Amino acid sequence: MSAIPGHMTPEQFREQGYAVIDWITSYQQRVESFPVRSPARPGDIAGSLPLEIPTGGQDIGALLSDIDAFVMPGITHWQHPSFFAYFPANASGPAILGDLIASGLGVQGMVWATSPAATEVETRVLDWLAQMLDLPTCFHSSSAGGGVIQDTASTAVLTALVAALHRASHGQIRAAGFDRRYTVYSSEQAHSSVAKAVTIAGVGAANLRKIRTSSPGGPMDVDALAAAIRADVEAGAVPAFIVSAVGTTGTGAIDPTVEIARVARECGAWLHVDAAWAGVATVAPEYRAELNAGLEFADSYATNPHKWLLTNFDCDTFYVADRRSLTDALAENPEYLRTGESDAGSVIDYRDWHIQLGRRFRALKLWSVMRHYGAAGLAEHIRYTVALTDRLANRLRADDRFVVTHQQLSLLCFHLADPDPVRGSANTLALMHAINQSGLAYLSHTVIADRALIRVSVGTPTTTEAHMDQLYAELSAGFTSPPGRTV
Repeated sequence: MSAIPGHMTPEQFREQGYAVIDWITSYQQRVESFPVRSPARPGDIAGSLPLEIPTGGQDIGALLSDIDAFVMPGITHWQHPSFFAYFPANASGPAILGDLIASGLGVQGMVWATSPAATEVETRVLDWLAQMLDLPTCFHSSSAGGGVIQDTASTAVLTALVAALHRASHGQIRAAGFDRRYTVYSSEQAHSSVAKAVTIAGVGAANLRKIRTSSPGGPMDVDALAAAIRADVEAGAVPAFIVSAVGTTGTGAIDPTVEIARVARECGAWLHVDAAWAGVATVAPEYRAELNAGLEFADSYATNPHKWLLTNFDCDTFYVADRRSLTDALAENPEYLRTGESDAGSVIDYRDWHIQLGRRFRALKLWSVMRHYGAAGLAEHIRYTVALTDRLANRLRADDRFVVTHQQLSLLCFHLADPDPVRGSANTLALMHAINQSGLAYLSHTVIADRALIRVSVGTPTTTEAHMDQLYAELSAGFTSPPGRTV
């Protein structure tokens, strides 16, 4: 039987692959010419696409042409140097190439035997990262714990919660389901993924305690946490899971993990540290004392190289202090997945470390980033973006029209100076919307103590001092459209 027609030959793949690389390179060179936020309206992109697929095959040139014509108008440019709306989603050259190699290999590393390198490279790369970030040795693979790459920190918190419930129930939940009420605790500023995990795991929203902060938009109030746990225990509930947020999304607040760990130990709850954005900053040693405090007491820890460490999405690194607590909760061993090495316990099968069975070779892109930049280069990336944030913060603090309320690492929150919070919030949001609609920059907001704040999150590799100065000029002017620029 002859081969199915239409498959690319190696020669065609090389030629069309070069065209794709050229297109990506051109995009990187011209990304600053686009409005940062897409001006598309609902239905614009779908309405521009044909209703039927072509009958005959087309080469990559036709696809790239359509991407330029129909897709690009609907792209918000996360790699634009004036993208400040959300935590960065770095897509560096080394990461793109590492991901390309992984795609080219096309392996599925669900168990060790399906590609031994996919497992063993990941184990070693996660150990290297743990060393670079100065994580406790309990998270190294040479200990009882270790690391695994998840897709996102949202999956990591759900996975940790499942393990915590298994431990708290002594296996009852896995075997027969819930027979008691279990409670979960996080700061009111913690990421929404905690609430979603509670829903998915079946704990119930009524059993999630959103603990107040010790200051508006600040860290968790540990006394309030302890009081909530005491009340739940008295009511017959079992405290199962506590999240310490190291770098909250709204303001970058850092929960006091050391104090939270003391409370967790007293009640027997699992302590998960969510450092999705801020954790990677500890590649620079000067940030370790604050960001890593108390990690030696944590049951699990997660940080995202795909945010601020130059590794393209998706790549969350999730560590546990005791891998058995994780695998006992999640392992399934159907006959078709059994191997001699797995049965002997001589290898890691990462399928038992998270929810999904299938897994990409994500470690290649993280390894590629480490090899290209080295620890020193990654630390300089962190320091440079913090310095850029400081540059803007200093300008705003010196301008009595603005009030800076929170600054943590490369995240800055501020509002327009106005004693009336309602009027001030409206004007602050109007300024943000005007800048976003201009296409020159993209900002986001949060609300703390009934006051709207503009968030500026720095971290795109191509952002420079000039871009920070331009943003200040736009903010300072209340936004005036520059001559010749239409969006």
